[in-house]
Amino acid sequence: MKKNILYSMLFAVAAFMLTSCGDDESAGKSRITYYPTIELQGGNPYLVAKGSTWKEPGFTSFMGGEDVSSLVTITGTVNTAESGDYTLNYATAKNDDGFSSSTSRRVIVVDADDPIEGLYWVDKKSYRLSGGKEGEYPNSFPVIIFSNGDGTYSVDDILGGWYYYGRSYGIDYAMGANIVDIADDGTVTLEDAYVPGWDETCDGYTINYDAEKATFTVNVTFSGMDFVQTWVKQQVEK
Repeated sequence: MKKNILYSMLFAVAAFMLTSCGDDESAGKSRITYYPTIELQGGNPYLVAKGSTWKEPGFTSFMGGEDVSSLVTITGTVNTAESGDYTLNYATAKNDDGFSSSTSRRVIVVDADDPIEGLYWVDKKSYRLSGGKEGEYPNSFPVIIFSNGDGTYSVDDILGGWYYYGRSYGIDYAMGANIVDIADDGTVTLEDAYVPGWDETCDGYTINYDAEKATFTVNVTFSGMDFVQTWVKQQVEK
């Protein structure tokens, strides 16, 4: 008899708690949240000729199936009067819960009349040779070359983005360098090749430039590995 009374009391308490929770705590809290999305149109990096007029390549933003592209805000500037590496930041409108999305576009401004300055892409046949084994570049990464204004050129990464992009280590693990001479036969002379993140320089290199094809063939030895690459220049419309 006592057990039946006890079970009845427990059932009543549990029923009360369930009813209380359902009525008081969860009422009106079940709803769908639509998160905004954003997608850039055009390239990223996006190549622009020095001296041209900047025109936004475009983007789309949707939230819950509704086009809210007009509510996207853009920060950052592109100065087409100066060669350079510029960044534009895009932020969507916030949803009802205060969430938004963001992305960025890298804009590369280059002198279309300069035979060397430009945006190059590492050919997919490029590879790293380590311990006798070839490792393919996972993507065609960008290599950017800017004129220093004195006949020399700066290269952002003579390792072709292997660590910078391929391993997502960041810019400190790119091997920047300066091109100080290109001989008549295309032989390239470098100086100041250096990886800040490891405080190391390259062990050696052989680089040639083909002016007719606007390509570099590159072999850089670093930390006992050979980075064998071809950089192909992307043409820019004036």
